[in-house]
Amino acid sequence: MTLRRYPWLKYADDLHVEQLQAYEEGYDTQGLEAEIAAIQALEASEPEREERAGRLLDRTAQLPRRSGYAYREPSDLEGIQLERPDLRFPVMKAPTGRQLYDKLYGAWLGRSAGCLLGQPVEGWKRERLHGFLKETGNYPLQSYMSSDVPEALIGKYEIINEGQVYGSSFINWINNVRHMVEDDDMNYTIIGLSILEKYGFDFTPDDVADSWLMNLPILRTCTAERVAYKNLVNGIEPPRSASCRNVYREWIGAQIRADFFGYANPGHPEKAAEMAWRDASISHVKNGIYGEMWVAAMLAAAAVTDDIERIVQAGLAEIPKQSRLAEDIRTVLSWRREGIGWEETIERIHLQYDEHKSHHWCHTNSNAMIVAMGLLYGDTDLQKSIGLAVTAAFDTDCNGATVGSIVGMILGAQALPEKWIAPLNDKIVSGVDGFGLVKISELAERTAAIVSANPYNQI
Repeated sequence: MTLRRYPWLKYADDLHVEQLQAYEEGYDTQGLEAEIAAIQALEASEPEREERAGRLLDRTAQLPRRSGYAYREPSDLEGIQLERPDLRFPVMKAPTGRQLYDKLYGAWLGRSAGCLLGQPVEGWKRERLHGFLKETGNYPLQSYMSSDVPEALIGKYEIINEGQVYGSSFINWINNVRHMVEDDDMNYTIIGLSILEKYGFDFTPDDVADSWLMNLPILRTCTAERVAYKNLVNGIEPPRSASCRNVYREWIGAQIRADFFGYANPGHPEKAAEMAWRDASISHVKNGIYGEMWVAAMLAAAAVTDDIERIVQAGLAEIPKQSRLAEDIRTVLSWRREGIGWEETIERIHLQYDEHKSHHWCHTNSNAMIVAMGLLYGDTDLQKSIGLAVTAAFDTDCNGATVGSIVGMILGAQALPEKWIAPLNDKIVSGVDGFGLVKISELAERTAAIVSANPYNQI
């Protein structure tokens, strides 16, 4: 077996992503297209192909800025905090006792439910997804999706009911599920728990890196995380592990790792965002980092308020106001205030970002717009919120999980509908060493213990 067969470990295949990424960061990318085409024309087995690709990536890191670039997007914590809006979400007293546990359990369950809803259609484009939902009487989404459909639909929509295994379950059509199946979106939330339990509240980016290397096999990581992992193994330490030859440095991977840092800091969005920065900075830069900080801050706020717009604004208060991500989220807020409906909002997101380009499909910003849409139009209803997040397509399991986590935190476990929670059977399979098949309620209990010991939660 050779690692060369696996994606995200070779540079040449996704050089076109670097061209888009560098341009969006404001760099002058003239001349890159022809050079990329020449490199990608080489045989995959040619050592020169990867050597030239690596040298090209090293050069793009030194490209000059285009004149007139309007955004201010630092990656260091001090720089990020200096570029934030002036108004902060106030530190508020965290829930305690059973109320705290119920909210944390609700967040874990909501995240699991949203992820489970989106996982079987991850990678589906909007036309295929909407066609399947409409032909199965599930548009707008009202229930988990099943592969138990007429044979004609199985062929038409290329339904795969076996072959991809997560834990002990097939890919998670609801008719195959007996518990929450393994997913990278859930692995990282569990990794967050593991980091806080082992290293405490003052963990460092190096501690995060150590935790990955010790507890998470590289092939359970994707895109930016896999490149960062490779960099770490080769002795490239944070923060350079995030930027060195990493064309996925603003993709969604850090945003899906945010949740536990919000769980650990109820009522304290600024501290949640700062912890999220420590995590994100080993694999992402700029908007890739901001996505994780935004979600962590929203979750911290969701523990103490049910005002969705205020929650979204609490997240925005922790990221640079002149960033592309802040601009995109403010755009969704403005559409909601104008009375634009959810279907038109989804259409507008698809006009701005092309789901047929992998860079747009998996970028932080496009998916953050969908998260904002699911929250703002979901009316703190779990079914409606995760349903909208998945219906929008793009990275369906990631967005369903994030939205479900926030709504679950707001409502608490006792208020979550049984139809969405019962299939989980209070169990989750994890790829993180030391966890395996574990009760979701146990994860919530361990989270509550961490919150209770958090010195930053004292006000």
